[in-house]
Amino acid sequence: MKTLAAIAIAALGIVPALAQDFSKVKIRTTKLSETVYMLQGAGGNIGVSAGEDTVFIVDDQFAPLTAKIAAAIAKISPKPVQFVLNTHWHGDHTGGNENLGKAGAIIVAHENVRHRLSTDQFIDLLKSKEPALQRIGLPVVTFTSSISFHVNGEQIRVVHAPRAHTDGDAIVHFDGSDVVHMGDILWNGLYPFIDYSSGGSVSGVIAACDRVLAMTTDKTKFIPGHGPLATRAELSAYRDMLVAISGRVRQAMVEGKTDEEIVKLAPSREFDERFGKGSLKPDKFVASLAAGMRNSGS
Repeated sequence: MKTLAAIAIAALGIVPALAQDFSKVKIRTTKLSETVYMLQGAGGNIGVSAGEDTVFIVDDQFAPLTAKIAAAIAKISPKPVQFVLNTHWHGDHTGGNENLGKAGAIIVAHENVRHRLSTDQFIDLLKSKEPALQRIGLPVVTFTSSISFHVNGEQIRVVHAPRAHTDGDAIVHFDGSDVVHMGDILWNGLYPFIDYSSGGSVSGVIAACDRVLAMTTDKTKFIPGHGPLATRAELSAYRDMLVAISGRVRQAMVEGKTDEEIVKLAPSREFDERFGKGSLKPDKFVASLAAGMRNSGS
């Protein structure tokens, strides 16, 4: 499956997935609790629960990295991966699905993720076609609002975040470990890509952040879809940034300004030093936000 190649080329300035040299990618492991870990390589960050019962992972990056990811997990547990939870459908989070499905893993996701992975998709911002996965890589267990797993000495609660980064986002709370994996709802220290063409919205991202903030404390650890491990203060700052910038964009629209005029207003100016040094630069972020908000109304 082509994995957000057009995002890489046009919108975000990331090296295209198909052009990456995955042989140079190293998987870094960070222990967050007795049973929960974060893996970082290329693509979305992976969450791992490994204990006496099983190995449960959240997202699986790109297909060429499956062997390296498996090797990193093998250093944590000798058990095979039994469950894969996809936080959303994008290929930098689901690229390993087919490999893991063939190895016997049970893939779980929101019902909208299965729909999008089973049919060809189109990312409007990037004018990018994304082909469907093979049947072996599709989620075999789906949910609508929530699902829970009782493994490795704790409850892993998964809840749907409507119309956030996409229309199929999942927030994963490792209750006992006090760790939350937020998928691409959270880009820590970065301006986020919000996929309006896949049912996402900035209002949905803000609502999801509010929901997570309400159910966590300053001791909670947050695995973002992209960026380093986050604190609650960083999540709060990210949320406040989105509220401020989207509010200014919305007001400018009320005043009749075009998207081009909104970009020139630089509504993100005071946040650019903190969030604008990643792959999505300030002007592109504001332009994508304005276009998405105008077309969707949210």
